[in-house]
Amino acid sequence: MARRRQAVTIKHVAADAGVSLQTVSRVINNEPNVRPEMKERVQEAIDRLGYVPSIAAQRMSGSRSYLILALNDRDRTIADWRARQGTDWVDQMLLGGMLKCAEHGYRMIFELVDTHSDHVEREILAAIAALQPDGIILTPPHSDNPQLVRFLAQQKIPFVRIGSQENGEGIPISMDDEGSARTATRHLISLGHSKIGFISGDPDYALSGWRVDGWQGEMAAAGLPTDGLLEPGDFTYASGERAARRLLESANPPSAIIASNDQMALATLEVARSLGLEVPRDLSVISFDNTPLVHFTQPPLTAIDQPIAATASMAVELIIAAKKGDPRPEALTVISADLVERGSVASCTAGTRG
Repeated sequence: MARRRQAVTIKHVAADAGVSLQTVSRVINNEPNVRPEMKERVQEAIDRLGYVPSIAAQRMSGSRSYLILALNDRDRTIADWRARQGTDWVDQMLLGGMLKCAEHGYRMIFELVDTHSDHVEREILAAIAALQPDGIILTPPHSDNPQLVRFLAQQKIPFVRIGSQENGEGIPISMDDEGSARTATRHLISLGHSKIGFISGDPDYALSGWRVDGWQGEMAAAGLPTDGLLEPGDFTYASGERAARRLLESANPPSAIIASNDQMALATLEVARSLGLEVPRDLSVISFDNTPLVHFTQPPLTAIDQPIAATASMAVELIIAAKKGDPRPEALTVISADLVERGSVASCTAGTRG
């Protein structure tokens, strides 16, 4: 019977390289103050022996688990997955977060929690106890949930708040929602639009209000009124449909609409078609998010490209820096978004409504 091959451990690597266990651990964890020749010797031993670092070996360098826990809203995430409509917030989080983790020898684990649950603290405490994460990433709407923020601050674990602007507990990262709404509004104004409608997002998300602020601020700066041009939504297709119909069937309809996410923008396109309006000849439409869906609409949607992957990547960097004892950023970290122009926007002409 063939003899089972013995697993290679950190002890084998240390013996092969002729160094201490602590030195091997420091090389594995990419820690500073390791001489280049020592790194090379240890790496050669790792490659020669086919050693795969374990979490236990990584922890030898100190009280670190090399795990980062990302918390996302349970109900909305499950609804998006079941709908299978191309919403890729989680995909982009994983893209940015996991790749950045891999650069530093970390792993990212995704957990879904219900921010409205009475048991949310117990859920998170159970995850912390099981995983002992080095840091936690909060996504909207958790980012500005006072209960969660206070609770995590008590746990003495570094945490980043994506989509937050409050420079209190935790480390906030803004995706510049207000600035993005200004960019979209300014683009439409530059094309001659003066009646620009806005469909807001779920009020549970602070970023929904910031987007409205950006639209209102840019309209005011251009001396343009906003009365009758704001309709509430909640990020669902149905809410976008209701809001778009109210705007487009009003006595003074807009020539352009900005929707706070792609689902509501898709609904706006459908309502426009049902009313006999051609996009972009009769109505220009800009969306937020830039999920895969917007490439395949007719016409393809101009959209604010939310920098979710870049933001998740930055969140990981900030947690690793905090775990090393680096001071937290004094100023709010802002990851700017881009406006991706496609076929749903055109100049406002004499024949356009508005």
